[in-house]
Amino acid sequence: MVDLGDLNAFVAVARAAGFRDAARASGNSPSGLSEAVRRLETRLGTRLLNRTTRSVVPTEAGQRLLDRLGPALAEMETALDAVQGDRGRPAGTLRLNVPVSAARLVLPGIVPPFLAAYPDIRLEVTAEDSFVDVLAAGCDAGIRYDERLEQDMVAVPIGPRVQRFATAAAPAYLLRHGRPEHPRDLLAHACLRGRFTGRAAQSWEFECRGETVRVDPTGPLLVSAGTATDLAVHAAIAGAGVITLFEDWLRPHLDSGALQPVLPDWWPQFSGPFLYYPGQRLVPAPLRAFIDFVKASARP
Repeated sequence: MVDLGDLNAFVAVARAAGFRDAARASGNSPSGLSEAVRRLETRLGTRLLNRTTRSVVPTEAGQRLLDRLGPALAEMETALDAVQGDRGRPAGTLRLNVPVSAARLVLPGIVPPFLAAYPDIRLEVTAEDSFVDVLAAGCDAGIRYDERLEQDMVAVPIGPRVQRFATAAAPAYLLRHGRPEHPRDLLAHACLRGRFTGRAAQSWEFECRGETVRVDPTGPLLVSAGTATDLAVHAAIAGAGVITLFEDWLRPHLDSGALQPVLPDWWPQFSGPFLYYPGQRLVPAPLRAFIDFVKASARP
């Protein structure tokens, strides 16, 4: 029989890509985790991790095991959390995978009061903009927009139900280059754009009185969407070009005058994000508490 603790140690080290980081996250010692992984490799008769002085990465066999273990261990933790939650106040760890925009614009108004209401729950938030399998990533739930949700997921509205993209530029830039009067005018302007990893930069979309216009402008700066968006915002404030982004992200700079609205009648709106989680499984007590809290917060 393989020891469950050794399996947990392997998963922790593989996900943390190192023994020291895994030890900090799990509360164990690096030497204890190393011994547990060696014991598991000996029992299975195969190497699971390639270790160097700089990195620890799963072997092919290790990656196959990790892909299968993640959901299985998550189910076990869910069952234990459910039993623990039945005893009284919800306790345990809640792991969320969210886009950077949600971590910046949605969760700040939810997380502090939630943690105050449930002091026995520990919240772990991973912010990334690629769509992930939340179970395989070791998370209980995620936040994404509706067009990116899988059909077998349960979705709960979270945060604002209507959002807009805003276009803006610094007063100095508009003074030098003029103010666009139509979205197609942006083709003659310096535009600061973002793109998701491994994908081309998305076209900018505008709407006004039932008319939709898409443009593919160029400019001096292209950043990784989400993680490097603040760089584009600072460049826009400095007068480097025109930016399109979540209105809530730009709102402080619009209110201060550091940026001025561009084409405000054309700003498109879209539905807000959703908290999503797999429907065919037990709901962990911390996640159930979070879902109930989000629903209660959304009531008028």
